[in-house]
Amino acid sequence: MSTIEKNTVATVHYRGTLTGTDSEFDSSIGSDPLSFLVGYGQMIPGFEAALMGKSAGDKVTFDIPCAEAYGEYDEEGRQVIPASQMPEGVKVGDRLAAQTESGHVIPVRVIEIEDEGVTLDFNHELAGQDLTFEVEVVEVRTATEEEVSHGHVHGPGGHEH
Repeated sequence: MSTIEKNTVATVHYRGTLTGTDSEFDSSIGSDPLSFLVGYGQMIPGFEAALMGKSAGDKVTFDIPCAEAYGEYDEEGRQVIPASQMPEGVKVGDRLAAQTESGHVIPVRVIEIEDEGVTLDFNHELAGQDLTFEVEVVEVRTATEEEVSHGHVHGPGGHEH
């Protein structure tokens, strides 16, 4: 029986909530399970670590502190941008995409609009949050050489070339 370890493909159903609440932020229940290549940074560190050694059929519930999830909330991750640089009709709560100096596109949230400009939050929306996951391991298999060399899962539930 295969267990989850580096260079395996884990297929799981999961439900993620904010620790201490029933506030669900993500779930695969009612849809296809999630498949990922273990050991390649595709999942938040605490998620992968909690599943190491588990096998198909295992059901586990675990908490992940924010430091092992999306990190602490960084107040310096907020930036005021002149309103003239924002799309017309932008409002608080909108999610936008920003391009970094190196060309990466990252999601940002509009958190405040004032005369001075529009305040954007570059933190992940779950930064500073401790998370709880309920996970059912559906399948574990050894990754193919091609999956390992490409750094992601191929085929059903994964990436197609």
